[in-house]
Amino acid sequence: MAPAGASLMTTMLCLLACTGQHTANRVYIHPFHLLIYSKSTCDQLEKPSAKMPKDPTFTAVPIQAKTSPVDEEAVRERLVLAAQELEGEDKMRVATLGLLLNFMGFRMYKTLSETQTVASGAILSPTALFGTLASFYLGALDPTAHRLQVFLGVPENDQSCTSRLDGYKVLSTLQTIQGLLVLQGGARSQARLFLSTVVGLFTAPDLPLKQPFVEGLAPFAPVTHPRSLDLSTDPELAAEKINRFMQAVTGWKMGSPLTRVSPDSTLLFNAYVHFQGQMKGFSLLAGLQEFWVDNTTSVSVPMLSGMGTFHHWSNVQNNLSMTRVPLSENVGLLLIQPHCASALQEVEAFTFQHDFLTWTKNLSPRTIHLTMPQLVLRGSYNLQDLLAQAKLPTLLGAEANLGKISDANLRVRQVLNSILFELKADKGEQPTEAAQQPAGLEAMEVTLNRPFLFAIYDQDSTALHFLGRVANPLSAV
Repeated sequence: MAPAGASLMTTMLCLLACTGQHTANRVYIHPFHLLIYSKSTCDQLEKPSAKMPKDPTFTAVPIQAKTSPVDEEAVRERLVLAAQELEGEDKMRVATLGLLLNFMGFRMYKTLSETQTVASGAILSPTALFGTLASFYLGALDPTAHRLQVFLGVPENDQSCTSRLDGYKVLSTLQTIQGLLVLQGGARSQARLFLSTVVGLFTAPDLPLKQPFVEGLAPFAPVTHPRSLDLSTDPELAAEKINRFMQAVTGWKMGSPLTRVSPDSTLLFNAYVHFQGQMKGFSLLAGLQEFWVDNTTSVSVPMLSGMGTFHHWSNVQNNLSMTRVPLSENVGLLLIQPHCASALQEVEAFTFQHDFLTWTKNLSPRTIHLTMPQLVLRGSYNLQDLLAQAKLPTLLGAEANLGKISDANLRVRQVLNSILFELKADKGEQPTEAAQQPAGLEAMEVTLNRPFLFAIYDQDSTALHFLGRVANPLSAV
């Protein structure tokens, strides 16, 4: 692990150790005790029983079955409810999980970026990634459950129950973190931020799924659709059916993230994430503007313009500038631009492999006139490919024990995360001329008209919700 990564983990452990001091009345103290089974729960789980009833199972209905489209306003209200009145141990649990998913996010974004050229875009949701892996942990038995727990960042000190992650607690805490993002976009800030997650569980016909597992996904994905179809005869047709079904269910213009299914799969886990944010005080400029993909090539794109007091930092040593724009009271958009366009790859490697959120303390308020592209980004990746790239190809492979998902011999070849990320002006439907500076006010000009990096996070949990690279605002990533 790189020194900066070690520093991040050291900080995490110190924070969690301090957290543990406030709950010293527990029988078992663990640095991650807020996310593991409590002793009372373990006592209940380990209680001898003459008859252990089997988990009820069901088979998914065929994919042709109709269903209602997702109600994103209802999803938002549910997330807000989960995040309200956060205090005490729940607040510390959120901070703990926020650190874990950030560490995972940095690691996997590095892996994702290594599979692509710097000329292409990239987008990753650490919350969706962590939620996907935690979902598989919920459905796993040892040794797979043990390996997933370690990969999620929580080592087991021993083999006892009180050293094991509580999957339901993890997913419930993740729901709270998702809720904090949209909660801060409530009436207090007059902003509207939406975050929706929909999971499609696509199975071979007649494959039995365990009901507790599917129901347990609800905190991570309020909308889960188990569907069955023939995955083996025509892989391209199966992919087309899945894409068409998810388009109908969500209404989101995701493109076609799945081109073909693996014919020997019996289960596909597809998580679809939609984020929609408005930049308060920004307007859509009249006409299209130039965005320079490289030194010789430009494309015409919609641009947003706004002026206000934003936080800014220019670091000559590391060849970058960082600007933070508030999306709501507690949610920030970090925009990171290399001073030299040719240094994008170097800046990206340095930035997203370190705990760059600590740099935000270097930001200072400035009056800034900011111009940037309107963003509608679509990205998709197979988590199995990322795990293989990270030298963990068997973590969810053929040998994985996923006995809490199904008693059948599952073969999971594709675990998809697809993202639709939209960031627009709050009055984007009314094109305007560039914002005029108030008389006597000298504003700093910041124009993002060439490739840049971005991140969205909330300050309560410090969780990173999105990390990305904008190489061409018109291209899928």
